[in-house]
Amino acid sequence: MSIEWAVLDGHVRSGEYAEVAGLFVAATEAERLSFGNELEKRIKALPAEAWWQAKAHPAVGYAVAAIGCMPSASRAAALLGRRNMRDRWAAVPEEQILLLARARSLSWLGDLGLRLADNLTVRNVMATEWRFCDTLLRAGGVTPPVTDGVALSWLAALHTPDRHDGRWVPLADRLRNDPYLDLLLPAVFACDGSGALMGLREYDESARRWADVPAFPGAVVSLIAEGRLDRATYVDATVDRLVRGDRPAWLRPFALLHEQLAPTADEIAAHTADYVSLLPDAHSPVAAIAQRALSTLDAAGRLDIDTLLAVSPPVLLRKEKTLVKAQLKILEAVARREPDRIGDILETVAAAFDHPSLDLQERALTLIARHSTRIDPAVAARLADAAAGLGGDLPARAAELFGRSAVAATGFAQPPPLAPAGLPSLPLPLPPAEMPAPIATPAELAEDIVVLRQDQNGVQWERVLAGLVSLHRSGADLATVLGPIMAPRSWAVEEHLSRTDDPWAVFVGLTLPALVGAALPDLLWQRAVTAVQESQWISPRTRPTAPERSSLNLLTLRLAEATVQIGSAPMPELVATPTHVNGSLDAAVLLQRLRRAEAEGWEPWPIDFQQALLRLPRETPSDAVTRGAEALTSPSGRQFAEWLRAGGMPDPVSTRVEQRERTHQVAGWEGWRFGLKRRVLVDLEPARFDGDLAIELPLVTLGHPAWPTLPTFPVEPADVLAMALPHHREAVAAWGLTRVAEMADLEDPGAGGCSLLPLLADIAGPFGPAMSLAMAYGLAAGSASDRVAAVDAFLTLAATDTHAAAVAGLSPGPATATAGTGAPDGAGARVPFGTLVGADLADLCAGGTIKLTRAVSSLTDANAAGASATVWAVAAAALPALFEPSPRGLPDLLELTTRAAVACGAPGSDAAKVLLGPLGEVAVRPGSSRLVTEARRLRTVLEA
Repeated sequence: MSIEWAVLDGHVRSGEYAEVAGLFVAATEAERLSFGNELEKRIKALPAEAWWQAKAHPAVGYAVAAIGCMPSASRAAALLGRRNMRDRWAAVPEEQILLLARARSLSWLGDLGLRLADNLTVRNVMATEWRFCDTLLRAGGVTPPVTDGVALSWLAALHTPDRHDGRWVPLADRLRNDPYLDLLLPAVFACDGSGALMGLREYDESARRWADVPAFPGAVVSLIAEGRLDRATYVDATVDRLVRGDRPAWLRPFALLHEQLAPTADEIAAHTADYVSLLPDAHSPVAAIAQRALSTLDAAGRLDIDTLLAVSPPVLLRKEKTLVKAQLKILEAVARREPDRIGDILETVAAAFDHPSLDLQERALTLIARHSTRIDPAVAARLADAAAGLGGDLPARAAELFGRSAVAATGFAQPPPLAPAGLPSLPLPLPPAEMPAPIATPAELAEDIVVLRQDQNGVQWERVLAGLVSLHRSGADLATVLGPIMAPRSWAVEEHLSRTDDPWAVFVGLTLPALVGAALPDLLWQRAVTAVQESQWISPRTRPTAPERSSLNLLTLRLAEATVQIGSAPMPELVATPTHVNGSLDAAVLLQRLRRAEAEGWEPWPIDFQQALLRLPRETPSDAVTRGAEALTSPSGRQFAEWLRAGGMPDPVSTRVEQRERTHQVAGWEGWRFGLKRRVLVDLEPARFDGDLAIELPLVTLGHPAWPTLPTFPVEPADVLAMALPHHREAVAAWGLTRVAEMADLEDPGAGGCSLLPLLADIAGPFGPAMSLAMAYGLAAGSASDRVAAVDAFLTLAATDTHAAAVAGLSPGPATATAGTGAPDGAGARVPFGTLVGADLADLCAGGTIKLTRAVSSLTDANAAGASATVWAVAAAALPALFEPSPRGLPDLLELTTRAAVACGAPGSDAAKVLLGPLGEVAVRPGSSRLVTEARRLRTVLEA
């Protein structure tokens, strides 16, 4: 009988795989081979939707058919290896494969398995792919190739939970019974990334709970204990895996395996060089393993002292304090045991003098002091030289310890002189860069739109929007170059057109088609028209206040305006395109554009013109610009002149508000709990209600509900928000504050929410409650990249403040925003922005809203970069409110405060005198806890 495609495809799409196999079993071999060509051609020609519209995924049935008609392993492998086929290997029924192999007397089934196994990759490891290959290999009696892809796929299959007779099959049993254990397990240890596949945890039937650690280490140890695996082989393989390195999480199973193997002194001695190489640079858990191993070897008297002394200096500078403390303990034990080498040992200990932690510096100095009577003058002089790296109150102690004669050579017979207060230590930030040259040709426009799709930043949006309008105005043929860009519009774009807050959807779905004269569906066209019309009468009462709808989605509104106005005559040019990348627009440039509009007889589009006014600098323009504006006669020209006379848009009133967790249950999504008890945000109220701009009130009106809301998912990039109001950063900060706060007060918020902060530092305007809270939240963000962004902003603001007029060190009071990087207290005097940030930081940390440890890490980086005076201002304002709750990280903040105080000359200042009161109460507490020790150290420095 001949095989017909329609019959076969019907069985395939209905999931009737026995019937598929039956067609080929009943056919002759000639008929099978004849159908092979058609099967290949049909599968390659199938459209994309054919793979998901069937009742059953067709790849399974086609795989059975391939075994039934392909003439060779190579052609079967080529067909089965297609991406849309291999995704379903796991579902291919084994019994049908074996039935067809017997019916055809296939000799190449094992060869097919080898070919498919050779193509298993490490990029997308799937247990299902290995199982299919394993079926073919076993059927053909062939041993699998030892490749990374095979080893990882085999491991993934073993780590897939398996049940037998209603019970979980332990991983040790699966490994023991696997025929490829001895062949592939060693390859697993040699393969990078294998630890990522070892996340399976055993289910404890008796305790009815999942184990806390991965099953792999225990399974390997069990097989070693029963003699199934060779211990020496896997001790070597484990140490070698740790030396090779990998991502920290992926090394954890091997670190656990090392701990469970508990190598003996003999086994450690065989790998001394490996452990020595791991200790200085390996990830913290692996370095700790190496340290313990070398300590065991040292305790057994089998570690050469020169080896220990050589490896110790870099260890003493590691950021992990536990490693440094442990290494100091090892060195002290050696110092007692090796009196003849005391000088070399103590000089090694002195490497810790350069550690950033004052606590560790003090430990090293104390250790040296215990043995100082046993060292000769030459060693003392070298130790005195090394002590130049000490900070806080430690230089004075070192001077006492080494004696005046030894200290004289170092130049610090007395503690280092303190820098005078206010000494500039940071360079002024560079002025904002000018905008790139405008787009000149349709081809360039097409290229920039493609770039915009991948990177929707504010500068790129402005260039593309300006280029579209100017080229359309010049009569350029845009349809030809924009056609290929518009052609791929998918159903997803059409779906998202209902979201008028998504700039890209509006741009591709509305603006581009309107630009080239394409017909728009009536509903979409009306949506664009309505958006533009509503922008002219929307009021604070009707304004949505959700923070993710920031700045009235001004960008999407401008795109909608372009969609509606693109066919108007005479065709204007855009006047809101900024002159600088921070969104600022020079008044002289806007004057030129309006003069050209009057000369050519056109008026700017309303929303575009309003955006242009909002981008003008706050400073009074030159007399020439003022006179030129007064000479304009058009409606927009007269409005421009009046805007300059009035000084632009007044700053809104910022009000600090607290959100608290709801006390009652709410149905639906609004009732979703994410464990957030408190969040502090800022509401905005207009300073006036009679402004000339229709979009003004929505931009400066923001209210928040009484409880924290769901996480936000903004669709517009941070710089789009900042560029809308480049001279009102307090308003921008208020709109973006919810997103910034999420980065610090939620457990797993992702990253990127603090990208707004450096932009806020670069634009102009007052520093009020929203800016202060944004900085406090940003410094304590969970993601390292967000904390880096916060530190960048902090340094920019600190440099601006350093070079501004001197300000008094006053405590912050009720926040009413004012221009500059300082903000007024209740009496109207300006205080450093750091004082405001410190007060907010203390408030948020004291209640556990954010983590102090993260903020200390950020401030430490800022201090190292030269912003010591501002770090001191933050710490001095924060500490009094933190002593009572004493959150985790407070000793580290005290230590950082000591460093910053010394660097900026804070002792004797008014802020220092105020701090000494509450600080003294902590310093006189009994005991020697680190909190008390650091409080005493700071008190000593401030009283100097």
